[in-house]
Amino acid sequence: MTRCKRGYHRPMDTRLLELLVCPVTKGPLDYDREKQELLSRSARLAYPIRDGIPVLLENEARTLSDEELGL
Repeated sequence: MTRCKRGYHRPMDTRLLELLVCPVTKGPLDYDREKQELLSRSARLAYPIRDGIPVLLENEARTLSDEELGL
């Protein structure tokens, strides 16, 4: 297992990513392995992945900065 800020986490099954969409825009999500987040560029949100499980709740997501979006 990989060490992260809060302890240990299980890696997310990347096959799951093919099935998931942003709950706000219904658009695609990008996987940030380093930060353990799913990114919705169109909604400008980063959804956390906890213990290998994506938390696709808007109130749990953080807002992506222009820099993170490459703008």
